[in-house]
Amino acid sequence: MTERIFVANRGEIAVRIIEACDRLGYETVLGVSAADRDSLAARRAGRVLTLGGPRSTESYLLLPAVMHAAIETGCTALHPGYGFLSERPELARLCAENGIAFIGPSPEALEALGDKLKARALAESFDVPVAPGGTAESLEKVRALAAGIGFPILVKAAHGGGGRGMKLVHAADELEEAWSVASSEAQSAFGDGTVFLERYVTNARHIEVQILGDRHGRRIHLGERDCSVQHRYQKVLEEAPCTAIDQATRDLLCESALKLADALDYVGLGTVEFLYDVARKEVSFLEVNPRVQVEHPVTEAVTGVDLVREQLLAALGHPLGLTQEQVSVVGHAVECRIAAQDPDRGLAPSPGPVERWRPPVGRGLRLDSHVYEGYRFPPFYDALMGKLIAWGQDRDAALDLMSDALDRFEIGGIVTSLPLHKRILAAPDFRAGDLTTHWLESFMDATQHAGQKVLV
Repeated sequence: MTERIFVANRGEIAVRIIEACDRLGYETVLGVSAADRDSLAARRAGRVLTLGGPRSTESYLLLPAVMHAAIETGCTALHPGYGFLSERPELARLCAENGIAFIGPSPEALEALGDKLKARALAESFDVPVAPGGTAESLEKVRALAAGIGFPILVKAAHGGGGRGMKLVHAADELEEAWSVASSEAQSAFGDGTVFLERYVTNARHIEVQILGDRHGRRIHLGERDCSVQHRYQKVLEEAPCTAIDQATRDLLCESALKLADALDYVGLGTVEFLYDVARKEVSFLEVNPRVQVEHPVTEAVTGVDLVREQLLAALGHPLGLTQEQVSVVGHAVECRIAAQDPDRGLAPSPGPVERWRPPVGRGLRLDSHVYEGYRFPPFYDALMGKLIAWGQDRDAALDLMSDALDRFEIGGIVTSLPLHKRILAAPDFRAGDLTTHWLESFMDATQHAGQKVLV
């Protein structure tokens, strides 16, 4: 029987999933909003159904509508992509109840990972390093916990992410307000106001490990990525591998990721995220993202493994197509997230018509995008337009190729983050690899304070 995959997402990741299905000979059905009926993904899919109105709350986030569409079109599997419903245990459970394979981990794994406090406890139980932290029920106990950790401290939402429900606290007199505000934000954004404390690492690298598992108990890692170039906790540029760590640290990260994968009996793609304290030279567990990541192409570039293909096959019961011994990291890759955002306005969204779209082409380059010339970029969703990936024999070669590619990328009619990426690639600190998670914000602040425009 031919597999028929329901794609419950949009944008570049929907295109990526459809292309992987095409290569496997699988049929595709795409659920879209009213705003995405003319999207590139809709043009590529075998069949398209409109889920609802243009806003995600009227379409992509409507779990009953998504399930009804998948069932009525006779789909054998459902791929949630990232964001939207991708981490909802209810979706995975409904898929199982209706005989549809969920392209992701089990509902039990999703539930365990959806609560960061439970994920921390799981990590600690398997000797995976975590940062000092925890939660408490009374303000008095919260203050005592904070004093034991030491300032600065992060107040973090136990559910969700993206910087919402997260507050940095520098001193004890700021704690009560931060705790209250973070809890309110978490309740509003995620429907759960539970928050906890964690030591804030002033100079940190954000490093993550790609894991992959099948339904036969086989699990592997595919190396690490450096995602330290961020703006307000949102990743802007990623690299693989991370050049800031030694082999012992790399081994600790990968071994820790596999411990968690084994503990969860993990199926499919997952990403185990860590912070690397540059001063202490210590790693600490952050969370597990139980889905395909935006930045997965840099891992594909250095390993040669089609991660979405493997994710699809694993979910459908096939064994992994490779062993740990067959995984090797060759060269270096960098990914720039090109977004419909204005660098001169703090990366504020800038939707509108794309009058010119001329991406660079050449050996070692890849573009994952749903944008085309004449496309009207909608205001309802994430600002990501596409991901430009460059691979080279080493980091310098990859960065040189990316710099040249950015110079040749022509986008007109809409303000984008392309000029910011050009400046990042030209910055001496970045080229030297002298980075932390707050480097980009400092770089942007310094540039504008000096009276220079980000646009070039």
